[in-house]
Amino acid sequence: MAQTATKINRIDATYYLVKDVERAVKFYTDLLGFAPTMTFSDASAEWTFIDGATFGLFMSPHVPWHEGNGVMFGTDDLIAAVTSCKARGVMIGDEIEDTTVCKMAFGKDSEGNNFIL
Repeated sequence: MAQTATKINRIDATYYLVKDVERAVKFYTDLLGFAPTMTFSDASAEWTFIDGATFGLFMSPHVPWHEGNGVMFGTDDLIAAVTSCKARGVMIGDEIEDTTVCKMAFGKDSEGNNFIL
């Protein structure tokens, strides 16, 4: 593959499609522990973390909803985060996957999208 002058060096934002923006914003505000840093009428919202990474939600009249997968949210205490999620009724698995790189728990949001802690 030929090298080009344009290099991709980061991800500015990761977005999930949602069926109901208001419901999804409530879910992620509760999950992430802070309100969106930006909203765009009733079509989308973004949460920007202290490291500059941004997670967003989007509802489009032109793109049908489909399941999102792959966002991994970081936490300093996975067990406490999983316990807190379960106490609030968040769909999250009982099993903690322990890899050589990290520990992970798998959940599902209010819209049917998958996420990982």
